[in-house]
Amino acid sequence: MRKITAGLFISLDGVVEAPHQWHFPYFNDEMGAAVNATLGAAETFLFGRKTYDSFAGAWPEREAAGGEDAPFAKVLGDTRKIVVSNQQLAFTWRNSEQLRGDLIEAVTALKSEPGDGTIGISGSVSIVRQLLAAGLLDELHLLVHPIAVRKGMRLFDEGEPPIPFTLISSQTFETGVLNLVYAPAESAGNAGYQDAKVHLSQAEQ
Repeated sequence: MRKITAGLFISLDGVVEAPHQWHFPYFNDEMGAAVNATLGAAETFLFGRKTYDSFAGAWPEREAAGGEDAPFAKVLGDTRKIVVSNQQLAFTWRNSEQLRGDLIEAVTALKSEPGDGTIGISGSVSIVRQLLAAGLLDELHLLVHPIAVRKGMRLFDEGEPPIPFTLISSQTFETGVLNLVYAPAESAGNAGYQDAKVHLSQAEQ
């Protein structure tokens, strides 16, 4: 079964909206390598329409311009791109197609396609939330920036059931950005102070 991974730029207070307004001061070689490793490993991309429009409005031109980011732009262009939208879409960026039918059913079928290639998601918060809730997301890659943006959409909605995770890997960049990779996990169970106090030192009790 194919693996689905999602990558997001996120602030210290959980904001994922409009990262282009706050994350570029933290973008260094370490972050570039992390982004390349995540997106470059994807055999298929799954996008929400807004994220797709942002990518399609920039990367084809960058590839054509032949600058230093052209090789990465070519990788994006050559990769299969599936766009989730309720509107009928017309595409000019190569290897783009529209997801048909119910999101969960379609992604379940996509995940079950032959092969073991990775399905990558960049941004597209609504899709990430829905796939997490359906148990279809395998890895959540978060680049946590040391800034409290204090406005904008956050990754997780309030009032929804808790989602437990397990930490797969962590890395600290020179900029203070944390590169964290999580996988969904079983519930940690119920516990209270009486359970926790055994882990405190005698002096702290």
